[in-house]
Amino acid sequence: MLTETLRTQEQAPLRVAPGLAVALVIAAVATALGTLLPVVGGPVFGIVLGAVAAAFVPWLRRPALSAGYAIASKQVLQLSIVVLGTGLSLRQVVQVGVDSLPVMLGTLAVALGGAWLLGRLLKVGGDTRTLIGVGTGICGASAIAATTAVIKPKDTEVAYAIGTIFVFNIAAVLLFPPIGHMLGMSPHAFGLWSGTAVNDTSSVVAAAYAYGGDAGPYAIVVKLTRTLMIIPIVIALAYLRARKADVTRLPWRRIVPLFLVGFVLAAGLDSLGLIPAAWHPALSTLGAFLITTALSGIGLSLRLADMRKAGHRPLLLGALLWILVAGSSLGLQSLTGTM
Repeated sequence: MLTETLRTQEQAPLRVAPGLAVALVIAAVATALGTLLPVVGGPVFGIVLGAVAAAFVPWLRRPALSAGYAIASKQVLQLSIVVLGTGLSLRQVVQVGVDSLPVMLGTLAVALGGAWLLGRLLKVGGDTRTLIGVGTGICGASAIAATTAVIKPKDTEVAYAIGTIFVFNIAAVLLFPPIGHMLGMSPHAFGLWSGTAVNDTSSVVAAAYAYGGDAGPYAIVVKLTRTLMIIPIVIALAYLRARKADVTRLPWRRIVPLFLVGFVLAAGLDSLGLIPAAWHPALSTLGAFLITTALSGIGLSLRLADMRKAGHRPLLLGALLWILVAGSSLGLQSLTGTM
């Protein structure tokens, strides 16, 4: 038995390597395309290219590759969240000030509450509406990735959530700047609006810098602060998932996933100045590439026929949440005097 165990351990890297290599190649192509079209971004290209490649290249669906795809979509996904934590300085979060917190917390509550209520009314599956809710309320693909690592949804549900977030990222980049000018918003107010109502960081940057003034820098700080909401949301989801599984004693690892501990530690190291500023661009690029690799693995595991079964309802849910979050952000700014 010992001999068989050792042989299995020796063969494990060989079983994982082919599928992981395919995911890395897809991620490299997706990253290049994301550089050309940053509004779309590498992660979205990754899941799309992975799904298309698996649909039209039969040998990519071989069972021998599935172990590598699984590593990409799970362990690599968790590692990406830790690496992304190195770009979050807690000093910047404090500098945002209490003025922006009511807007951030209010829009998050609208996104999560709306996802639960509207998702049930539209009969969208529980995991799908959770992913769309956190993606809309927190930080798009990164929040979906962190949530995926905890609730273990189906690949089709992840794909729908990513696709929905992508559609409204593009819409926000195109529509937010002219709407902001029409409303006569100051650059500071627009930065707060885009930082709380646009999903992915790349789209926040695109919309805010297109607006002009100091909207861009302020929107980025707001977005970084909003990213911290991943921590309590993921912990709450992990706790609820463990309780749902009828676990009588909840070990802390079931409530606080190790990758989330790594994320907090990485952010703490950056806040203490222990991560040189010169490393930030490389770490940011690495984190984005790892997320793209993970989503490429998910895409390669997808079967497009399964996605068609969900219909249009997840997209409608994403549209309603996007409108609610954008509107509530403006309303809360007006109420708190930050407009």
